[in-house]
Amino acid sequence: FLLNRHLTTQVGAAGSHSKLGWAAFTNQAITALAESKGEQLVAILWGKQAQELEPLLARAAVLRSAHPSPLSAQRGFFGSKPFSAANRELIASGHSPIDWSC
Repeated sequence: FLLNRHLTTQVGAAGSHSKLGWAAFTNQAITALAESKGEQLVAILWGKQAQELEPLLARAAVLRSAHPSPLSAQRGFFGSKPFSAANRELIASGHSPIDWSC
């Protein structure tokens, strides 16, 4: 499940729709997911806006890094290996890893 914090924007204007209510919507989506999956969930939070959701993911394993956009990827996204890290968390909690190749 991949979810941007704000689901729409104007082309070339990052964040232009940030005040349209998307944060409330994504808060509810993440809250529902965390309540239903709890400790079975591994959340990968890319960037500051995604990391604001961490308090809603109290029982989940949380991985953090910079956002993969060209403007910030060099601040910690490159080399973070988020999918390998997610699989390590899943295996550590007794779950099967994800085949990310499909």
